[in-house]
Amino acid sequence: MKYIGCFIVLFLALGTSLFSQTKFNVLLKPSDSLNKSRRNTIVTAEASLATLSIVGLNQLWYNNYPKSSFKTINDSNEWLQMDKIGHVFSSYQLGRVGANVLNWAGVREKEQLIYGATLGLGFLTAVEVMDGYSAEWGFSWSDMAANTAGAGLYIGQELLWKDQRILLKYSFSRTRFAQQRPDKLGNGFFEEILKDYNGQTYWLSINVNSFLKTSSIPNWLNLALGYGADGMLSGQPNNRLFLNQNRQRQFYLSLDIDLSRVNTKSHVLKTLFDVINVIKIPFPAIEINNGGEVKLHYIWF
Repeated sequence: MKYIGCFIVLFLALGTSLFSQTKFNVLLKPSDSLNKSRRNTIVTAEASLATLSIVGLNQLWYNNYPKSSFKTINDSNEWLQMDKIGHVFSSYQLGRVGANVLNWAGVREKEQLIYGATLGLGFLTAVEVMDGYSAEWGFSWSDMAANTAGAGLYIGQELLWKDQRILLKYSFSRTRFAQQRPDKLGNGFFEEILKDYNGQTYWLSINVNSFLKTSSIPNWLNLALGYGADGMLSGQPNNRLFLNQNRQRQFYLSLDIDLSRVNTKSHVLKTLFDVINVIKIPFPAIEINNGGEVKLHYIWF
């Protein structure tokens, strides 16, 4: 993994800072018509952030590794595809942020999808091209497919329903594996969040009421389907240094809350909920792994 996660988190945090820093509810209210001042601020901020991120990534990360001529790789079988789902998640969330900030500026829905929802795909494509010129890695078509799927999940739902009925969410629990290989899986909690695939779970959080249209189910209550993996000390299952890896896939069934559907007239709270909504809310969960074992977790992230 190229540790792009830390830059994604930074980009998301900076991209939403325009909202979270203000105390004025009126500033956070989306414009009913095109607000050119807001739009220009967003375009300038996103262009600057993207440029700084790419330049910083090149200087702080890629310069530490030898360069090569452009090449492609097939890494689709690594980490039980947890890294690919991470690409889907990053592309989806960056696209969601891109569309939301354009909506705040009163930009038309069509342009929100063209210029906002593709933000993650464009940024991650630039990073993938940089990988292609690195001797350490290479341009991955499976990464690009995952990036495209993430943007497609957001855009497709907007075109079909004008609503995000299915959200992509993330959760994390610390594991023992990072201690065994901290150089690869993270040294300390914050590194492990980004690097330890064993502790990550990605969720499809499905809003039941948007499909069933019933008043008996709270509008904010979601059904959550999760995927994780365990027992991985390296990306490859046949790594000679880690032959005793007990790698297994994990599937989860749980509940979740879609904070964007919680009724409030406060645009400050709406903005806060929108930021937090990338994280799956803790609930009891049922786990089934590919060994056929069933586990009940009283509280699971």
